[in-house]
Amino acid sequence: MKKNEEGKSASKLKAIPLGGLEQIGLNITAFEYEDSIVVVDCGLSFPEDEMLGIDLVIPDITYLKENAEKVKGFVITHGHEDHIGALPYILKELNIPIYATKLTMGIIENKLEEHGLMKTTKRKVVKFGQSINLGQFRIEFIKTNHSIVDAAALAIYSPAGVVVHTGDFKVDYTPVFGDAIDLQRFAEIGKKGVLALMCDSTNAERAGFTPSEKTVGKTLDSLFLEHKDTRILIATFASNVDRVRQIINTAEKFDRKVVVEGRSMVNIIDTASKLGYLQIAEKTLIEVEELKNYPPEKTVIITTGSQGESMAALSRMAGNNHKKISIMPGDTVIFSAHPIPGNEKAVTNIINELQMKGADVIFQDVHVSGHACQEEIKLIYSLVRPRYAIPVHGEYKHRKAQAKIAAQLGMPKENIFMLQSGDVLEMDNNRAVVNGKVPVGAILVDGLGVGDVGNVVLRDRQHLAEDGIMIVVMALESHSDQLVSGPDIVSRGFVYVRESDELLDEARLLVEQAVQDCIDRGKTDWGKLKSTVKDVLSDFVWKKTKRRPMILPIIMEV
Repeated sequence: MKKNEEGKSASKLKAIPLGGLEQIGLNITAFEYEDSIVVVDCGLSFPEDEMLGIDLVIPDITYLKENAEKVKGFVITHGHEDHIGALPYILKELNIPIYATKLTMGIIENKLEEHGLMKTTKRKVVKFGQSINLGQFRIEFIKTNHSIVDAAALAIYSPAGVVVHTGDFKVDYTPVFGDAIDLQRFAEIGKKGVLALMCDSTNAERAGFTPSEKTVGKTLDSLFLEHKDTRILIATFASNVDRVRQIINTAEKFDRKVVVEGRSMVNIIDTASKLGYLQIAEKTLIEVEELKNYPPEKTVIITTGSQGESMAALSRMAGNNHKKISIMPGDTVIFSAHPIPGNEKAVTNIINELQMKGADVIFQDVHVSGHACQEEIKLIYSLVRPRYAIPVHGEYKHRKAQAKIAAQLGMPKENIFMLQSGDVLEMDNNRAVVNGKVPVGAILVDGLGVGDVGNVVLRDRQHLAEDGIMIVVMALESHSDQLVSGPDIVSRGFVYVRESDELLDEARLLVEQAVQDCIDRGKTDWGKLKSTVKDVLSDFVWKKTKRRPMILPIIMEV
């Protein structure tokens, strides 16, 4: 380590968020010190409404690829999609080792298997309290609580100081499985001096404490008692292993058989059971085909689709598209998850569909959040006592709410950093300053194509969705450049052809005239002909319909 005259470390620690600061999802942050970079998390986000046909969004890792020789590994806080979902795509471009706790690694390995990356990816399972050395860094995993088991906070030790990254967390003194958050360790690290705290902001606008996951168990017991004469379907997040455990415990108490429906749910329950995070009595789980062998009031179906996702199991049941399960009048459907911001409309639609089929839908009080509210955030700040605060994980308004909390606790305003993705924050014990930006952005995944759909393609899709397309086909004779056939006009998504014969005939005559004019004047360059067709047709259609369909001229040579 280089020292200057006063014996202080000469280099600064850089914290570079590459995603996750503008929305919920896409979480990925690089920490750099001299010749070493470690990357915390590698998440995806789901497409926004205007991203037509896009399946997933992953972060742009140009900066990591440019500095590939420095990157020592991915350190993962927990197994949610917004923290691990981009790994299979990113590892194809940057093959570096992954460090994570046992269940998190189990879920990651499912993904690697699907993408055929198991053989080529180095993996190491880390226990809580254990540290790993990666170049100039030492990373310690600290036990926290969240809505998935095995969530970790990280203490990132560098020669310039320590950064504590909470990951997604809440303070749960009575977790359903395993130990409570290791507050003692946060305090010990805080006593020694912490350079910066990067803390989860998701619930920073909510006062008070987040209730314990155990409280949901009591609610479930009373709901099962109240609806003991009906079949019960419960929708929750696939990854909320503790919630699934409580549903199964309650089902066992009431002597009900359990069916698990939804591929992601089945995968995670398999992984959690294999690794010892979920004990289920042998005869409790049954296959969906066995439902007919039991009276409805003796069964429970745990399903995906609590966010109204169109392809998830519950949505398919509500829309009569599920091959094996249909909603029956009298069913009780329990939503054990709050809608993520932006999903409210989809969830309401599903609730309406379920109620039209005669189901009783319950969606209040059967969920607690996995994220810390204001009092828990204050607790972490008070234990860690950081010099700098860097609110992470959330939209701007969530992070701003956390910045206010840090200020209330006496942190100077100039030590609170509201970063944007791509900012390079350089820090040591003397000062912290944003110095430069690195390239960041969203890479769109559509089917098997990663990044081949960019803004231009999205703009075209938007255009097609709004105004449709007109295709103009014509054939020119190769040696004389005379019009042999056409122009013919085909339209899709623009007007209903049978009722608009006149409009299209008029358009065809106009285009034919314009093309003939060009040919007569000796302008037979294809580019010129195409732009003439576009201009003439576009003007005509706009005057007649006030629409601007996409116009695609096709010229063939015969």
